[in-house]
Amino acid sequence: MTDTKPWHGVNLATTLPFRADLSIDHDAYAEQIRFVTDNGVTGIIPNGSLGEYQTLTEEERRQVLVTAQQAAPAGTAVIPGVGAYGALESVRFTEHAAELGAPAVMLLPPNAYRASDDEVIDHYRRVAAVGLPILAYNNPIDTKVDLRPDLLARLFDEGLIVSVKEFSGDVRHSYEIKELAPGLDVSIGSDDVVLELGINGAKGWVAGYPNAIPAATVELYTLSTSDDPQDWGRARDIYRDLHPLLRWDSKTWFVQAIKLSQEVAGVAFGGIVTRPPRLPLPEDVHTRIIADTEAVLAKGYR
Repeated sequence: MTDTKPWHGVNLATTLPFRADLSIDHDAYAEQIRFVTDNGVTGIIPNGSLGEYQTLTEEERRQVLVTAQQAAPAGTAVIPGVGAYGALESVRFTEHAAELGAPAVMLLPPNAYRASDDEVIDHYRRVAAVGLPILAYNNPIDTKVDLRPDLLARLFDEGLIVSVKEFSGDVRHSYEIKELAPGLDVSIGSDDVVLELGINGAKGWVAGYPNAIPAATVELYTLSTSDDPQDWGRARDIYRDLHPLLRWDSKTWFVQAIKLSQEVAGVAFGGIVTRPPRLPLPEDVHTRIIADTEAVLAKGYR
């Protein structure tokens, strides 16, 4: 008997490969999914921030989910992001996910403007009415809406969410969430807080850098979330080696950074083009990311 849920484990927010003409390269995307799942990733999250969902049409987002489901091996959770400016769009994406048999969805608060608590709750009520479990996504940096621990507790107590991707950057929040909503599963939401949230009982990781170095990052997550303190020591050593690279996941250029690291690691399926408004990295940032990636690879991490 196990209490493992689809949102537990390492759920990879996948980057999305584009061709030179900025169309989606679905064949490359399928190859990318097969590669990361062969290297320990347990779930796939298409149409998240790393997948540049804001630049996709509604039909493109639907097709990306189809490709992800077709490419993912049996037993892999495919949990699409359904974030949008408003609830009506998010409901449509969630209904499509339900039609395709998705086990859950990942939902940002409404991000058209800085919504009030009541507006946030209404947003989650409308999407929850579709009937799929919801992994809330707290990203106050981008959305300007902070799913504070007390607000998450309200959402959980009403039965609207089952988990939260915690991307506030404040590791103290995971402790307060456990106090206010002890049944709410916390997922690590940023790559540079894996150890801190892992040892505090995180149930999952909505991850970025496993796109480039899946085996090493999956090992880091496994050790960090172990109940054996000896594993934490090994996790700390790996974390120290990887942290200069992992912290790019919480920078403004996180999409371009992870795609560039994929290229340096030789796993950039379909190339590293991004859609506007994202442009190529400034030269100094480009150089730093290459150096950080090469340093990790030189230590044998893959």
